[in-house]
Amino acid sequence: MKLFAAIDVGSYEVAMKIFEISDKRGLRQVDHLRHKIELGTDTYHTGKISPERMDELCSVLGEFNSIMNTYKVDAYRAYGTSAIRESENTEIVTEQIKLRTGIAVEVLSNSEQRFMHYKAVASRGVTFGEMMKKSCAIVDIGGGSIQISLFDKDALVTTQNIRLGILRVKDMLSSLRVRSVDYVRILGELIDNQLESFRTLYLNDRQIENVIVVDDYVSHAMRMVNDGSDLITYREFMHLVNTYRDKSVEFIARSMSMDEESALLLPQSIVLLSRIIEMMGARMMWTPGVSLADGIAYEYAENNKLLKVKHDFEGDIIAGAEVMCRRYGGNVERNRLVEKVALSIFDDTKKLHGMGSRERLLIRIAAMLSDCGKYISLEAAAECGYEIIMATEMIGLSHAEREIIANVVRYNKVPFEYDMNDGIRTNTGDIYLRSAKLTAIFRVADGICRSYRTKLNGVRVSHKDDELIISIDSDEDFSLEKGFFSRKSGFFEEVFSLKPVIRNKRKVTE
Repeated sequence: MKLFAAIDVGSYEVAMKIFEISDKRGLRQVDHLRHKIELGTDTYHTGKISPERMDELCSVLGEFNSIMNTYKVDAYRAYGTSAIRESENTEIVTEQIKLRTGIAVEVLSNSEQRFMHYKAVASRGVTFGEMMKKSCAIVDIGGGSIQISLFDKDALVTTQNIRLGILRVKDMLSSLRVRSVDYVRILGELIDNQLESFRTLYLNDRQIENVIVVDDYVSHAMRMVNDGSDLITYREFMHLVNTYRDKSVEFIARSMSMDEESALLLPQSIVLLSRIIEMMGARMMWTPGVSLADGIAYEYAENNKLLKVKHDFEGDIIAGAEVMCRRYGGNVERNRLVEKVALSIFDDTKKLHGMGSRERLLIRIAAMLSDCGKYISLEAAAECGYEIIMATEMIGLSHAEREIIANVVRYNKVPFEYDMNDGIRTNTGDIYLRSAKLTAIFRVADGICRSYRTKLNGVRVSHKDDELIISIDSDEDFSLEKGFFSRKSGFFEEVFSLKPVIRNKRKVTE
């Protein structure tokens, strides 16, 4: 058994959950601490977290550190979300927290944050499986934005981030000085205007049967009015909407057993969610009551092999990439072939490149998206592919990982750039080196699969002395691929000091 602490530095509160993790009992929460602090109000208004709120934040995190020491936790993870992520002085904030409290806060990209929420939901087992059997949407409501992820029979269709978080909406309405009598109407109009583009682009005639809600306020309200149940029909939810959206903060706080600060945000959450459900035509809602801290703990247990993970989360990321490939007219069959060859080279050269499972995933995604830039321009496909990937959020990937994928797609077609100021070397660390290694592998794979016909029956990779020997099993003429291969293999030799050569069952080509 291990004791683990998960800390969420959010937009409107700081929370810590302490878990016991064991093979027999899985994840068991033993403590939950929360402190209200609207960091997002500072960030969304001024672009920075004020010194006063920094003092308050550090005081709370210092107390959290003392509590962790009392529990003698084995490990912890602390993550900041949009309030810190969107701050102009993010690095200064995290450095001050570390120096003043001893807690190292990592800043999650939006896609990483939402993927942790998704993992927390998926860990709830049977109900998750039942909800995902039909067309389903996960609606993740945060302080700065909402994330809507559409699934069709457990396959991710799209995930989109919309800046309609409840704290951001509250601040927008405050700046407009909306009268209380017009509040609900103006709020509805504001939400509908933002959601219209999503409906047009991604819903069309799609019918969503089930909605899974991840939030702090609606989930609590559901259980209060639904005898503790976390499943509710659309009709029952609309009864809740009509009952509470016009009520005073005092009434909501008293009837929902909430503090007044939380009660102030509940009507916004209810109206926002009701608009989304109406837009989708959903019939059933599930509010599992999970938080980012649950996802943090689950991911820690998963990464350290402390729990048996049943759901294929990597498969979700790949499914999202394939949907993106089809959206931009990619050649899925050919891209899968490139992926197969790239993985063969990657797996058989592990001692050379020293990369792990995460980079293996990145090269798979790069293969699936390698031709997406052609959707915009055949001539400038490399640069267009880079821009498409950098502009598209991929659930489960960090910004740095997305940049590596975009670099591989770009430098597969154009000369690799070594300029330190090019933009691929950033303060995230080794983006430059990982981009170079994966590009070298990918170029060889792409050269072998250069023809848009599927010619390969199998690929086997080995290395001897100063050569990387790629044995091809193919019954067709391979002359075109050999020509492209010789042009694209030089960078591999530069990066790994091995000369790639092709051998088929009849000839050897150098």
